[in-house]
Amino acid sequence: MPEINPIVILFASIFTSNMVLANFLGMCSFIAVSKEIKTSIGLGQAVTFVLTGTTIINYFIYHYILIPFGLEYLRFIVFIITIAAFVQLVEMIIERYLPSLYYSLGIFLPLITVNCAILGVSLFMVIRDYSFIQSLSFGLGSGLGWALAILAMSGIRKKLERAPIPKGLQGPGITLIITGLMALAFIGFSGIVRIQ
Repeated sequence: MPEINPIVILFASIFTSNMVLANFLGMCSFIAVSKEIKTSIGLGQAVTFVLTGTTIINYFIYHYILIPFGLEYLRFIVFIITIAAFVQLVEMIIERYLPSLYYSLGIFLPLITVNCAILGVSLFMVIRDYSFIQSLSFGLGSGLGWALAILAMSGIRKKLERAPIPKGLQGPGITLIITGLMALAFIGFSGIVRIQ
């Protein structure tokens, strides 16, 4: 199988293989935080930073520690520990330098640790046997794709505040319908480029 260009991986992970809209990973914080545009931007940036950083760290841990010592079976535990430590660092930095964002994100900032999109990117990197540059592109693209999706969702939800939505669909109902429609729109790009 020919090696996939890192630029192709970057754009595919933003659009056609979007973590939240194609794989439906990271839905909990996506739906809960997408009510406000400012909060969505902040969480999108935090998720992008965490995804990129943990993908790089987990690549080196997997290839230079776990494989040489025959400990590949520990990847789930090690990846989760790495993600938790990295998120804790990001949380402390945001609390120190951006306190208003820290309080607006609330519980969802530490919950980035258990955002399945973060772990999913590290596991896909291993399963697909990506090189370092490919892994970096995949982590960055997945973060940007997640941020793009939550920003689009928050913009749509802001517009829907004044729309006449039936009472039974208000809140999570209309949000899930919009998510499905957004997923269809993003998958429409799959003829251009797709990664498996």
